[in-house]
This record gives sequence, C-alpha cells and structure tokens, in this order.
Amino acid sequence: MPDAPEILAQRLIAGDRAALARAITRVESTRADHQAEARALITAVMGQTGKAWRIGLTGVPGVGKSTMIERLGRYLTAQGRKVAVLAVDPSSQRTKGSILGDKTRMGDLAVDKNAFIRPSPSAGTLGGVARKTRESLLLCEAAGFDVVLIETVGVGQSETVVADMVDVFVALMLPGAGDELQGIKKGLLELAEILFVNKADGENQTRARRAARDLAAALHLFAPVSPHWSPAVLTGSGLTGEGIEKLWDTVTAHRKALDQAGALTQRRRDQQVRWLWSMVEDRVLESFKADPSVTAAAARLEHAVAEGRLPASEAAERLLQAWD
Repeated sequence: MPDAPEILAQRLIAGDRAALARAITRVESTRADHQAEARALITAVMGQTGKAWRIGLTGVPGVGKSTMIERLGRYLTAQGRKVAVLAVDPSSQRTKGSILGDKTRMGDLAVDKNAFIRPSPSAGTLGGVARKTRESLLLCEAAGFDVVLIETVGVGQSETVVADMVDVFVALMLPGAGDELQGIKKGLLELAEILFVNKADGENQTRARRAARDLAAALHLFAPVSPHWSPAVLTGSGLTGEGIEKLWDTVTAHRKALDQAGALTQRRRDQQVRWLWSMVEDRVLESFKADPSVTAAAARLEHAVAEGRLPASEAAERLLQAWD
C-alpha cells in the first residue's frame, strides 16, 4: 500500500531518502491518480522549499559533464553540504527507452551519504529536460539538500529550459572551442553566466587558455543575462580537480551579486509564474489531444496535410473547431 501524500511528505522532510525516491517516482508517473497525489505532495512540502542553490550545467556530449559534476559534488559534500543531482538521460525517440547510467558514471558520488543522484529519462520533452524536473527539484529541497545540480543532455533547446529553472547557468566547453567559435550556438553564449573550459589538463592546457580568451572576447558581443553580473570564463579539469574551487567561488560570487541587488528573488518569482503558464499549456494540450472529436478528425486532417491537399493552418483551425 503506497504512502498517502501527507505521510510521504513527512517522511521526505525528515530526510528519508527512500521517501524522496518514491516521491520523485510519483511525480514522474503519467497516471492520473499518481499526478493528483504528486500535486498534493508538492503542495504539502512547499514551505520547506526555496533554500537550495539551484545550478544548471550543460555541455555537448563528450565535454565531461558527469566527471565534472562528480568532482564538484564531492568537493561540496566534503564541506558538509548535501548535494542532489538531477541528471536527465536522453530517451530514444523510437523506443522511449533510456540509458539511465549516471549512477555508474558517478560511482564515488553515488555512494556518498550526503549526495543523491536521480537519473530521469527525458521522454522526448523539450531539449531532453524531463517534464517533471522542476517538481523533483522542489522535492530535493524539501528533503534537505542545499545544492541541486541539474545536468542536461546538452542538445536541442535544453539550455533555455534549464536556464529558466536555476539560479545560475554553467556551460562546460571543450578546450578546442576557441578554434571553432562559429560552431558554438549563439543561444548558449546568450544564456551562460559561467563558462568553464573543461579538460584543461596535460597537453590541452594551452588550447584551453586560448579557448578561454576567445570565449571571453565573444561574450562582449552579447548582453549579459543579468545587469548585475558579467559572465565569467574559467578553465580547469574535472579529471584532476583543477579549477573546481575557483568554479564554486565564482558561483558564490554570482549569488552574492544577485542577492545584494534583490535580483535572485525576482528571478525565482518570474520563473515560478512562467512555470505556472507552462503547466497550463501542457494540460490544455493534453486535454485537446484526448478530446474524442479531435482524435476522430486528427488522422484524416494529418493525412490531408501530409499529401499537400490542405494547408496546416486550415487543418489546425478545423481541429480547434472540433474541440470547441
């Protein structure tokens, strides 16, 4: 018999890790009854949320995100902090399956008593960010974790999605990025508040320093995310640990700058309101697609659009009329 939401909430707030895992599973479920329980659960713990440092990390595959997160996580737990990692794995578009391998890639952090790693399949949602990552973040905060790291798959529009749920957005870059600035997505440089050139070890150190200089120059072409913070470019290595302390010092400086200006509180408020409307849009779309009148007409209209017999705009209008 599963715990009632209020019981699960009490156990979670008391620091029961098994309760936290079950709560996130409840949140991720697509069953209507589980979704109702999840909403009640999150409402019950809201008073215990909002105290954690919310940090987003992104980077292309191969940049070393898992190694970096494990190194940063171990650095923070050694200082007595409790660290939660929400790592979103890419789901297969064909099978909807997911690797869910982060606990394997972060072996040392996975067995740290002050850390919690939750790999979640993206289920094809925008940019690989699991649909329920925001709710999972709140549950981790309620469970007493004071740093929440959100790792993205680093593809698509994941940067935009993650940046809208965290306090600071860190982009990991490869040492050769300075040679290939034309290939770096403009959107990434517009969103990043800290750029960390990873793998700056061994023979890569010279390339990493050059990449950092080029990235710093490129950042001058974009308006900063916040008028109270100028994006920082750092170098280091998740493998050796070089630059990890400097990275955390920079995250701390960013938080202090926004706190002093009152911008951090406002950022979170704005994120919450956008989250509200995002949830409304999701529910409306679900209701629309589930409507019998819409499903009855959808296949025929899709076929007409695919064959070029009907413009998409007209097909959309007919589907909306069917919904009405």
